[in-house]
Amino acid sequence: MGANPYYPRQVINHLLGIFVAEAYKHKRVLLKLSGEALMGDKPYGIDTAMTSRIAGEVKEAHEKGLQIALVIGAGNIFRGLSAAAGGIERSTADYMGMLATVMNALAMQSALEQVGVDTRVQSAIPMQTVCESYIRRRAVRHMEKGRVVIFAAGTGNPYFTTDTAAALRAAEMECDALLKGTQVDGVYDSDPKKNPDAARFETLSYHKVLTDDLKVMDAAAITLMRENKIPIIVFSLHEKGGFDKVMRGEGTCTTIESQ
Repeated sequence: MGANPYYPRQVINHLLGIFVAEAYKHKRVLLKLSGEALMGDKPYGIDTAMTSRIAGEVKEAHEKGLQIALVIGAGNIFRGLSAAAGGIERSTADYMGMLATVMNALAMQSALEQVGVDTRVQSAIPMQTVCESYIRRRAVRHMEKGRVVIFAAGTGNPYFTTDTAAALRAAEMECDALLKGTQVDGVYDSDPKKNPDAARFETLSYHKVLTDDLKVMDAAAITLMRENKIPIIVFSLHEKGGFDKVMRGEGTCTTIESQ
């Protein structure tokens, strides 16, 4: 019959990863990163060393067959709420923040593709010169083909945070979990940076997060995850290999779900 057909390296890695993915509890997840996560040790902007490290974490899990989508905030570049408090009209400030998330998404796309991960950016605000417009079915198809999808520009509407955008996209993509990478390894009863005796929760209910106002994500995001029964996993971005460990159920984290 002749020579074996040629398969792209990404396809081969993805097919091989399916066998390893049995170690993962989830098949498809959305990873929410704050804009500040991209700053690294810088006071503002994008630290390419940090984006490269995050890309490596995503690649490790992706090569094991995990389908991954990302939403990234804009706090390292622009904060709409702070700008609104400074005198810019709120809707305008929020749109400016959405544009900043596109910048972060493109930076992360570049970092992922440099380590060999096929990636697509989809924006809720059409800007076809630099990325795709958000189309749910196309995004699902990208992930089924083994691509990482980064959702940018929030929900495309003012007055909604990127936390809410992450929850919305996780529901639309029918994700098994929403992971939030933070500066600490879970949710605490007080600020662990200020209180050395702060206690970390292993698990929490959506109701407790809302009633105790624990500030994990905004109320709209928590409510959306509760309605769609999608667990939220809060973990630290600073632990090497933390993303993979959490996906295998071995890392330190806090899980928020129905109880």
